[in-house]
Amino acid sequence: MANITLKNIPEEVYKQLKERAKNSQRSINSEIIRAIQNHIVRAERPDPDEIIRKAREFRSKIKVRLSPEEIEQAINEGRP
Repeated sequence: MANITLKNIPEEVYKQLKERAKNSQRSINSEIIRAIQNHIVRAERPDPDEIIRKAREFRSKIKVRLSPEEIEQAINEGRP
């Protein structure tokens, strides 16, 4: 595995990393790796057309169809 040395990290960024690492029960190094991985994954977002195609394909397999009114009623059921 490669090693990287980070220099001149702003104090506020370091405090936030330290806090996130503590809350996630990870080391600061592991938290930095996690943040980099999350950033790279977000940068490689799938094509919106592909998401829509998959959603339509999934919907075509669902046998129960609800109207917008039925969905709203289900959402509001039991609410004051």
